[in-house]
Amino acid sequence: METTTKRTTWEKISWTWRPASGRESGDSIVRNFLLHWFPAKVSIESLSWGYSFWLGTISAVLFAILTLTGAILMFLYVPSVERAYLSVKDLEFAVSYGWFLRGVHRIAAHLMVAVVFLHMVRVFLTGAYLNTRPGQQSRPLNWIVGVGLLLLTLLLSFTGYLLPWDQLAFWAITVGTNIAQAAPVFGEPSRFLLLGGTSIGQATLIRFYVLHCFFLPFLVLLLVSYHMWRIRKDGGLACFDQMTLGLKAQEMSPSPTKTYSLLGITSGTSVHVRTTVVDEDEHTVESSPNLTRRLAVVVLGTFVITALLALIVPAPLEGPANPSVTPNPAKAPWYFLWLQELVTDTTVNLGGYTINGALIGGIVIPGLVVLALLAVPYLDRSPAQAVGVWWAGQRRRVNLIFLAAVLVVLLLTIVGTYLRGPYWNIYWPWEGWPELPRKF
Repeated sequence: METTTKRTTWEKISWTWRPASGRESGDSIVRNFLLHWFPAKVSIESLSWGYSFWLGTISAVLFAILTLTGAILMFLYVPSVERAYLSVKDLEFAVSYGWFLRGVHRIAAHLMVAVVFLHMVRVFLTGAYLNTRPGQQSRPLNWIVGVGLLLLTLLLSFTGYLLPWDQLAFWAITVGTNIAQAAPVFGEPSRFLLLGGTSIGQATLIRFYVLHCFFLPFLVLLLVSYHMWRIRKDGGLACFDQMTLGLKAQEMSPSPTKTYSLLGITSGTSVHVRTTVVDEDEHTVESSPNLTRRLAVVVLGTFVITALLALIVPAPLEGPANPSVTPNPAKAPWYFLWLQELVTDTTVNLGGYTINGALIGGIVIPGLVVLALLAVPYLDRSPAQAVGVWWAGQRRRVNLIFLAAVLVVLLLTIVGTYLRGPYWNIYWPWEGWPELPRKF
């Protein structure tokens, strides 16, 4: 019999995070607004560091860091072509710890792009976008939501790239919007709508600022909320499905005083059937404090790593944006460099005819990749035994094709980042760049 003791004020506030019994653990999930996201119990496998690497949680933490630091930066940044660069320069050199605040925001943005991408890779390789209980789950829909979140994350980082209004930002956005312009029918109108005209100027800056600070974060918040709710509705991580599929049903002897008949429970034992149950208790633990402790470690670890990287890798700030001086080479943001490289590689001269690489490599191929990602849950015929399993033998061919595509993207990004030099020529690491004429 449990004994009750008088709680202090702090214990009354914090008991949900460190419950003293199984009953308190269950109550804490119901009564605590933040913990209400989680089920009362979670599988031990889903808590492991090696299954999901907690990439989804890390992505959410990075988004929270971006929201917090971005809200503070809004008080210090002026979205005008005359003062944007100077306000960022003040952050770097005049505002106390402004350089650190900007650095944390920048590193968190880059990390979020990488982590969301890795999260998608993890989900694909484990086949976690497939249902194991048709009619009760909608994991393909949640995969589509995840693809949408990846695209929104890229747009968030892209719109924020212009705000410092320096040479790096100005020409990176110029390259990116020029690639988008190659889309047939909608390319030019979309670019005009995004830029607010035919060139990058004040209208562009204010559009990117509003998109970056309000519309895109609002959409991300909505989709993340639905994404997490959908995970709950689908029964948690896919590894939990494998646990239930793998559990052996335990036989239970029927009650000697009951008969389980077609019409219901009757007295006597003349007609009966043997019943079975599945015991999940030995494979699950209370969410509080088991999940919450690991969640706290992930939150703290993500913040510490982001802060350390902000201290080690300073945020760049080149000269003020100058439309008349083009850097050589002019590069897109790093997460779009594979597109810029693909545009170059698909631009081919055949006699007197030139294949438009901006259309093929910048629009058609990426569009087909996105369509393939959206369709793969409905085309994949992997069995239920392969869902939620790393490197399942039944999914070897699908995973190898996917990994080959990921490798191509990574190789193109590396080439565009480290090997492309002046005039977009290839320069190996041991080769020096030619001396370029200075522009004034």
